[in-house]
Amino acid sequence: MLFLLIITAAFVTSIAGDSCESYAHPTYGRTGRCIKTSDCPNSLFISNLCESQPANIKCCFSPSAPTLNCPSIVSRSEWGARAAKSTTGMAKSLPYVVIHHTTGGTCAAKSACIVKMKGFQNYHMDSNGWVDIGYSFLVGEDGNIYEGRGWTYVGAHTYGYNSQSIGISVIGDYMSQKPNSAALNSVKALIECGISRGYISSTYTLRGHRDLDSTSCPGNAFYNEIKTWTNYRSLVRSNMSPQFNVPEDYLVMQDM
Repeated sequence: MLFLLIITAAFVTSIAGDSCESYAHPTYGRTGRCIKTSDCPNSLFISNLCESQPANIKCCFSPSAPTLNCPSIVSRSEWGARAAKSTTGMAKSLPYVVIHHTTGGTCAAKSACIVKMKGFQNYHMDSNGWVDIGYSFLVGEDGNIYEGRGWTYVGAHTYGYNSQSIGISVIGDYMSQKPNSAALNSVKALIECGISRGYISSTYTLRGHRDLDSTSCPGNAFYNEIKTWTNYRSLVRSNMSPQFNVPEDYLVMQDM
């Protein structure tokens, strides 16, 4: 009997969720988990959000689970991401958030931002030889947040800190002017979402990419902006503890 209970529990337990866990259901929020359709209460599921799972595994939403105060995120499947060549799991309650810019042009419409997302991923995978797009998330001046490697997989954005941080990049070049209010508000909302979901420590430290590597990223104007944010801390390098045991940490992120 105990054996049967264990087997049953194994089927009901959430399977690692691909785009499912970052998808915001219009009614039930970000409560999705990838499970068998037969285990989904009231058949509240959406197809195509559990990309790496068998056909009978769907993104199931819970009508009773609390909706966290998180912004909508354009999932990998929605912007047409290629499958990652491999993934490395990320710990929770991360101590750092690192801010980047991509350089190049901005995008003020979702369709234009999606074109850029595909370009970034192709460059990172085909030219840099990485397993996926480097950033955890990207934000456009359309105000949308685009899923990169997401909350649960180690990125390739900041040398030595990929396994300790969420890397958020705003699409565009922000040397002479900071991102617009739509983009800035989305970055702040994304960080708060990460805290509320336990992915980012409530005592996290905010850094610009230039604090941790030899680069002008995230641009002078954007860097001056984030230095006014509550969790930005002046850099004391002796207190930093880079980790070099994560795949791709040795690949220095080159901002496009």
